[in-house]
Amino acid sequence: MKIITIIGARPQFIKSSILSKTIGKYSEINEVIIHSGQHFDSNMSEVFFEEMGIKKPKYNLKINSSQKGTTMIGRMIEKCEAILKIEKPDLVLVYGDTNTTLAGALSANNLNIPIAHVEAGLRSFNHFMPEEINRIITDKISTYLFCPTQKAVENLMKEGLSENQKIFKCGDVMQDAAFYYAEKSAIKSNVISKINLSKFILCTLHRAENTDNEIKLRSIVNSLNEIHKTTPIVLPLHPRTKLKIQELGLNLNVNIIDPVGYFDMMELLKKCALVLTDSGGLQKEAYFFKKNCVTMRDETEWVELIEKKVNIIVGSEKDKIVNGVNLMLNQKSDFTSDLYGNGNACHIIVKEISNK
Repeated sequence: MKIITIIGARPQFIKSSILSKTIGKYSEINEVIIHSGQHFDSNMSEVFFEEMGIKKPKYNLKINSSQKGTTMIGRMIEKCEAILKIEKPDLVLVYGDTNTTLAGALSANNLNIPIAHVEAGLRSFNHFMPEEINRIITDKISTYLFCPTQKAVENLMKEGLSENQKIFKCGDVMQDAAFYYAEKSAIKSNVISKINLSKFILCTLHRAENTDNEIKLRSIVNSLNEIHKTTPIVLPLHPRTKLKIQELGLNLNVNIIDPVGYFDMMELLKKCALVLTDSGGLQKEAYFFKKNCVTMRDETEWVELIEKKVNIIVGSEKDKIVNGVNLMLNQKSDFTSDLYGNGNACHIIVKEISNK
């Protein structure tokens, strides 16, 4: 059996690293990896392959996120289809909700190749988010829908399925990765000694709905500057966000560091007092490491975190962000619920696709 895995962004590298290790235990499965190039900066891409021992991609399309969404997706489809015609896989595997995800799924669908979507069924119910459209379309054309949560299963059931689609509640592969790499990160990362802070807030900021909106970005930057006066903020700054801040001439007065690899991020998560983010995946990772989270968006696909009151939505308004941070910094939360499986998501996924 031949599987083509199509990845291109940081969260996909992490998910692929742990799932590919499980695939490698099945001698009857041959996995070929295509890297779209969506995250092309060495700190956003190469470091993950090196430190996590990810199988090297056979193909790198070198189509990066400096291009506009529709142009990027179109070029990815064109190149992916050409490769799929050569490789003739039995299955195409995609992760999450990026442009790479959608392009990979559409390429396979155009050639009538079955698709497995890992992290299926997530919904923010905000159709202005490109990621929401990406995940909806990918779910609609996938044969195997691997859901991380019960809520994701329910979302798909409400939307309806075609006859050939199969839903599996497998748990979250990101939790598999967190469990697997937790000890390794403590040995291999020195980021905590570099930042030299006993208490800090870990922040990430990259979502287009924030960075491409001048009013929202100005408000968020002002919020971070205000919070940093009392509790230091450590911000691994995404290249695209950095460019937007420079273009607007904004003054960001926090501890800015270069984008970090997964091991450094894990150590930052372990040691931080709070997570402040507009990322999707980091909201979950905060829970894995028993940290409260403040999300700078208007909604989240990880609704179970809101229900557990370990995460709050604050949008982009300064007062809401500052107040949310002050609230969650002092809140004692319960992290004992098994929201994302028990660390065997990869085994479930590979077992199902190997039975194809």
